[in-house]
Amino acid sequence: MKRFILTLVAGIGLATAASADPIEGVWQTEVDDGSFAYVTIAPCGGNFCGTISRTFNSDGEYRSPNIGKQIVRNMAAQGGGEYEGQVWRPSNDKVYVGKIALNGNQMALRGCVAGGLICARQNWVKIQ
Repeated sequence: MKRFILTLVAGIGLATAASADPIEGVWQTEVDDGSFAYVTIAPCGGNFCGTISRTFNSDGEYRSPNIGKQIVRNMAAQGGGEYEGQVWRPSNDKVYVGKIALNGNQMALRGCVAGGLICARQNWVKIQ
């Protein structure tokens, strides 16, 4: 019986790890206004959110007041590695319509206004 329970627990753990969405993990942003960040993306409700977990500038790691803030918000999987939700840009404190396209360990993230007519884009790399 003990062996059965251990096998069951191990199987559940593997199934959970195998079912993790490819967007989950730690991503490195591009440099924006002289700094970049590590963003940890995890489930939030039925979607995905990304929180700034570490920040860096030309002098190395530093303690930004933005650590712990959500930069990727309410991203809903659309299928085929595509996600839609919102993104926050710390440098101007604005929230934009967000779109993500995953390709392996690369993420193309766009923040758009005017119904998606005007977009800024960053490429992020998954580091963990």
